[in-house]
Amino acid sequence: MAALVTEASVLEGLGTAGDRRSAQELSQAVSRLLPGLEAETKLSRRRALECLQRELEEGPPLPPSADFQELFSRLLLPRLLRCLGDPAEKCRTLAVQLLRLGLSHGARPQDALPQLMPALTQRLAGLGSGPLVEPCEELRLALVELLSLVVQLCGRGLAPYLDEMVRVLQRTIVDPFPDVKRASCKLAGDLAQSIPDHYHMQSESLIAPLMQTISHQHSKVRVAVIQATGLVIQYGNAKSVNDVISHFAQRLFDDVSQVRHAVTSVVGNWLLHLRDRYSFFHKLIPLLLSSFDDEIPEVTELAVSLWEKIGLQWQKENEDDLKDKLDFASPPPSHYPRGVIRPVLGCRELVFRNLSKILPAICNDITDWVVGNRVKSAQLLAVLLLHAEDHITQHLEIVLRTLYQACSDDEKSVVNNCIKSAELVGTFVNPEVFLKLILPALKKSLRPSCLMVLAAVTRGCSRQSLKPHLNNIASYLSQTQICQGSEDSHYMEQLLCCVQALLQVGQEDCKESSLQLMEVLVTVMAVSGAAGLREKVQETMNLLALIQKCDGTLDLYQQHMDHLMEWLTLSHKDWNCHSVELLQFEVIVTQSGPVLGKALNYFIPIIKTCLQPTKDPQMRLTLFTILSQVFLEANSTVNSQQQFYGHLETVIKDILVPNLQWHAGRTAAAIRTTAISCLWALIHSEILSSKQIIEIQELLMPQIINTLEEDSKMTRLMSCRIINIFLKACTDTIDPEKLIKIYPELLKRLDDASNKVRIAATSSLISWLKCIKNDDDGKSFFKGNMQYLYKELLVHLDDPDSTVQDAVLGVLKEGSILFPDLLVEEIEAVKYKHRSLIYCEQLFQHIQSTRGIL
Repeated sequence: MAALVTEASVLEGLGTAGDRRSAQELSQAVSRLLPGLEAETKLSRRRALECLQRELEEGPPLPPSADFQELFSRLLLPRLLRCLGDPAEKCRTLAVQLLRLGLSHGARPQDALPQLMPALTQRLAGLGSGPLVEPCEELRLALVELLSLVVQLCGRGLAPYLDEMVRVLQRTIVDPFPDVKRASCKLAGDLAQSIPDHYHMQSESLIAPLMQTISHQHSKVRVAVIQATGLVIQYGNAKSVNDVISHFAQRLFDDVSQVRHAVTSVVGNWLLHLRDRYSFFHKLIPLLLSSFDDEIPEVTELAVSLWEKIGLQWQKENEDDLKDKLDFASPPPSHYPRGVIRPVLGCRELVFRNLSKILPAICNDITDWVVGNRVKSAQLLAVLLLHAEDHITQHLEIVLRTLYQACSDDEKSVVNNCIKSAELVGTFVNPEVFLKLILPALKKSLRPSCLMVLAAVTRGCSRQSLKPHLNNIASYLSQTQICQGSEDSHYMEQLLCCVQALLQVGQEDCKESSLQLMEVLVTVMAVSGAAGLREKVQETMNLLALIQKCDGTLDLYQQHMDHLMEWLTLSHKDWNCHSVELLQFEVIVTQSGPVLGKALNYFIPIIKTCLQPTKDPQMRLTLFTILSQVFLEANSTVNSQQQFYGHLETVIKDILVPNLQWHAGRTAAAIRTTAISCLWALIHSEILSSKQIIEIQELLMPQIINTLEEDSKMTRLMSCRIINIFLKACTDTIDPEKLIKIYPELLKRLDDASNKVRIAATSSLISWLKCIKNDDDGKSFFKGNMQYLYKELLVHLDDPDSTVQDAVLGVLKEGSILFPDLLVEEIEAVKYKHRSLIYCEQLFQHIQSTRGIL
């Protein structure tokens, strides 16, 4: 447009500078050149056109516009229009340039329209869908620009030629040459503004070619199409909005920000200036509001600015209807989202009044298979809910149902925006209302997304509004069906988020719900396998302890230990290895530390019941592992209150003894191994006195001796060590008849495949020897057994492992005190058969030195 104005100004300047030529002089000069335009050769026609161009542009100033107009219309126009069909491209180009010059300088360019328009229409539109009449792209562009000049010069005078213009535009808008497309879009917009009174009759004819071009690969073309469409519909038939709305929506996903900016600008102007805009509010508002979350700040700022103008304009237009709301404006909620400016009343009312028409489409698109559609819909939903405020209540059911679905999306952006929407629901809707919908839905579906929505709406609430419902929510979450509804880590994570939201909003108001929240946290920690989630649970427990004004989580356990144990006792008879309660029990036992010592009245009966031989083997393995962990730190767990001794008999008789009985199978062997480990942990913890160890020995020694034959190396090793401790504890008290039955089993372990077991067996044999009284009455009972023991031990002096040899030598040295002469006889009988004579010599020396001391 600027170029055309400049050209016209230059020509007008030329016409006023210096002395003008008369029309007669120019007519004579032109007439001499006109025959050349009819020449047979291309070169001649070209030279004639070039001379004509020089005559008009470089010669003396042209006559006044009125005189030039008559000369142009009578002599030049018909011949130049014929030249538009010249076979020579250069001739056609010169003809277009001369036509521009003539139209620009003439006083009445509209007089040329009866001849000009049919000719241009024929060159650009041809026969409609047939091949292009003008094959040259640059010339088609020049012809379209010529038409733009015509529109600029003639304005409303083009009304009779609207059909021809539309025919041309229908063809040129879809022209293969991008520059032609752009120029045609500009022409369509200019034409719409020039003849608005007539344009509406034909505007619909341009929608199809415009929409065909709106997805062109060149972004500048797409921008031009969008801008042209805006003007075509604004000055034409507004019903065409229905035909373009889906195409505009797609352009909001355009990778080029200028395209999205154009859509935002056009839609905003429609909402401000379109004659029938009230009929299309429900279709145009979503498009404009979708730009609120554009990644380019300029687009967002434009959308926000336009939307505010639209709201204020609508507010002014409907001032009578809004009088009460304007005079008695309601303040925003006290917990209105931080950093968010509240939309003006007009904007809020516009959304509220159209929400019922907009919402179903968004709820449908938010589950679309295209990621971009889901993201945009989720963003738009949050914007709409921010505007709707407490009017959300009317549409709460469909909103929540949509959020349940969308929060299960794999795309993080969708989920984040839906969480934002859920928080807005909590901000503007009474908790009593949304809880009646969310809690039953959660119980029915047990989906993580329901928990995610519940956590988000809770975060959006104010402390005051949530306070009456804290106990209800906490109790609901602690129900077995809910907190044990799934072992999926995502479900557990969202369950934890619900507790965190309650603590974050309710703060000290959560004291009354502390037990229920504790039960949920214990369940989450029990079920979740991920260490990261366990850390989050621990952090949440610390927060709960802080709210309860406890020193830490141990104080929290102390406060609720009896209730937690009673909670587990209700179902412990039905536990198996898959029971969540078993995992909960493990968490409480291992996390409560010294508090466990105060709950032995619950703890011991539970493990007694669950460790009976008839119970699930896998569960028994788990419980023995837990028991071992507890016994290893007995003074800071079960015996923290020095009350464990009262339950020791139950642990030995009712738990360990039944599980140490031999039964066939690998599982039974594994249980015996864990039972032995548990016993070893108990003894190793050093909480038992010698008297108590003696009592245990009397009950368990036969079972422990039997476990020396187990396939598990670990079982055999711990059995040897336990026997060693038993023997050390009852040096002077054990019955000789029972004592004499022990050493043969220990001797067998000297042939064990594991060196550790063999060495442990030698240590136990030393302790066994110390149990024999070194007097004539005491040791005479063992003489025959000692002779057999000496003989067997001497054999093991040839063990290939020197460590074992040293250990066996230590046993023989200990045994030499009892019957040295007998041992010497045995050594003399076999010393020359031994490969390790050095050990025999050492043994002789030891016996001699011992006799000397004696």
